[in-house]
Amino acid sequence: MSVSENIAVIRAAVEKAARANGHDPAQTRIVAVSKKQPQEKIIDALEAGHRLFGENRVQEAQAHWADLRKEYPDLRLHLIGPLQTNKVKEAVALFDVIETIDREKLAQALANEIKKQGKDIKCLIQVNTGDEEQKSGVTPEGLPELLKICKESGLHVAGLMCIPPLDDPPALHFALLKKLARENNLKELGMGMSGDYEKAVALGATYIRLGTAIFGEREAI
Repeated sequence: MSVSENIAVIRAAVEKAARANGHDPAQTRIVAVSKKQPQEKIIDALEAGHRLFGENRVQEAQAHWADLRKEYPDLRLHLIGPLQTNKVKEAVALFDVIETIDREKLAQALANEIKKQGKDIKCLIQVNTGDEEQKSGVTPEGLPELLKICKESGLHVAGLMCIPPLDDPPALHFALLKKLARENNLKELGMGMSGDYEKAVALGATYIRLGTAIFGEREAI
C-alpha cells in the first residue's frame, strides 16, 4: 500500500481502539518516524496531509527538514532519540517537542537554551520501565526527583514516554507509564510503536511513534 493508504488504515485502527476503550480518538496523535526514510516517502506523507514527524538524531533531522519546514510551516517535529548536551542548541532551534529527557544535566541544559532562544518547547520524560541497563530513561523510582528538577528549572514537562523491552508484554509497561503519569498529574503519554500501537491506544496513549506501519520496511542499503 502507499504511504497515504497506510496512514488511513492506521487512523481507522486508532479510532477503533480508542472508542472500544472509552477514549476520544482525537487524543492520540500519530508521530510518523521519518528517520532514515528517503525524502520521497516523507513528501508522500506530507502530501497526504500528515504534519507530525519524529526524528532520532538532530543532524539527520536538519537534513530532512531544513527546507521542508519553510514549505510546510504547520508541521511539528518531535525528537524521539537520545539527546547529548552538545546538541541542545540545535535541538531547541529545530524541534517542537523533545520526548527524551532522562537526566538532570540534560534538563538544565535544555531549560537554559530554551530561555535563551525564547521558545516554548513541550518536553516528555523518558522512563526506563523495564530497568534495562542499555536503554536511556530514568527509573520509575527516580522519576519524582527528576520531575522536580525539571519543574524547578522551568521546563514545560507535559508527560512521559517509554519504550518497553522487546521480550516483555508491552501492555504491562504502558499501564505502568499511565499509572506514573496519573500519580504525577501529567497528561501526555508517548507509548506504542508499529507492532503494538493499538495496545497503547487502548491504554490512553496520546503520542504513538510509527515508522514501518506508515512507510513500510526500509530498503536495504
